[in-house]
Amino acid sequence: MSDEFRTEQDSLGEMEVPADAYWGAQTQRAIENFPISEVTFGRRFIRALGIVKKAAAQANRDLEMIPEEKADCIVEAADEVIAGEHDDQFPVDVFQTGSGTSSNMNANEVISNRATERYGGEVGTREIHPNDHVNFGQSSNDVIPTAMHVASLEAVEKDVLPALKSLRDALKAKEDEFENVVKTGRTHLQDATPITLGQEFSGYRTQVEKGISRAQDVEGRLSELALGGTAVGTGLNTHPEFPSKAAEYISEETGVEFREADNHFEAQAAHDAMSEAHGALRTVAGSLNKIANDLRLLASGPRNGLGEIDQPENQPGSSIMPGKINPVVAEAVNQVHKQVVGNDAAVAAGAAEGQIDLNLYKPVLASNFLQSARLIANGSEVFAEKFVAKLEADEEHCAERVEQSMALATALNPAIGYDKASKVAKKALADGKTIREVVLEEGYLDEDEVDEVLDPKKMTERGILGDE
Repeated sequence: MSDEFRTEQDSLGEMEVPADAYWGAQTQRAIENFPISEVTFGRRFIRALGIVKKAAAQANRDLEMIPEEKADCIVEAADEVIAGEHDDQFPVDVFQTGSGTSSNMNANEVISNRATERYGGEVGTREIHPNDHVNFGQSSNDVIPTAMHVASLEAVEKDVLPALKSLRDALKAKEDEFENVVKTGRTHLQDATPITLGQEFSGYRTQVEKGISRAQDVEGRLSELALGGTAVGTGLNTHPEFPSKAAEYISEETGVEFREADNHFEAQAAHDAMSEAHGALRTVAGSLNKIANDLRLLASGPRNGLGEIDQPENQPGSSIMPGKINPVVAEAVNQVHKQVVGNDAAVAAGAAEGQIDLNLYKPVLASNFLQSARLIANGSEVFAEKFVAKLEADEEHCAERVEQSMALATALNPAIGYDKASKVAKKALADGKTIREVVLEEGYLDEDEVDEVLDPKKMTERGILGDE
């Protein structure tokens, strides 16, 4: 920013603003009032503000609420905001007034000054006014929740869902690749009956598929827009056709279907849709955490762990232990989960704190939701590409461990009964022998019967072994 300043004015008086800034007096006050976190809104939310302001100008132009020439200049300036040309002009801290008024006025002032330039005027002259034109028929109380829903639904549809589908596809590829790799199942982290590695991966793939469905289930609620409710939901100072027209323009701009809120009072006073939608993100993050943890366990070793899968060598794992390789990408996914859980606590608490006609946690709701969506999307893409796709099965090791498993005795139950099968398992463990060896020694079954009953691959399928 320049060391030079210009004087801008709002209802409280004059403010010195950097000469080369597009923002005005209210934004400058917010900069000075909220030096709290150094966290500002990112691309998705700034883009959404631009989309809302563009759609509002288009609707007001069509309804002859704003002169066409001025509306067109607002649309052009908003297009620049949508494209990311002015992201550095949105310096307001996320922790600000709970309605997000500072961010709404930040958008109004930036677009006003840029539109004034396009109109042939000078920055600061407000020939296209931030309130009378850019914010016509709007209030921060309906603009910010509208931007919240636009940004959040775009993030879900354009970031989260494609990333989850990439991860699902990577898991499906491994499910098919590992279809015939028989290994020891584990419950309570103890040996259990055989399972194929492909079956385990089918569980992971299904978790992600259900996560995709969960995220899609909330889209209908996020598609509702508060725009048109103005201050308290009544729509004062707004043309009756404005909400539906603006929603149509927002849908056209984003390629995502949006509509006017079923009830404007609910849309501004409560943010249950944000809480519900973030709950879906939290659940997805939990699924990713479970999958990452399992893959870390299965790849543990390489010599003194489970070692059933070989992990990719993404980077050296230690500054002191040569040759050590750690599951770094899976660990990053674990950390994403913890951040999303923390964000969910903030979103759930904030969404529950609406007071009378307005919820005053809008900025923190938006910021936390969008961070979670970004983390899940980026984390899923990296997990799929740099970890899951590069996993290999150690088939020989899996087969060796299955043969040594005490859980093979489970298949003996129908053939020799639970009590005898239990004695076999205990003797095998005590003597350091396999279940197969002890069954033959005790004479419970002959070799053909043992081969039939203790076939590990058949144990991965529904049915009773040895039953003709």
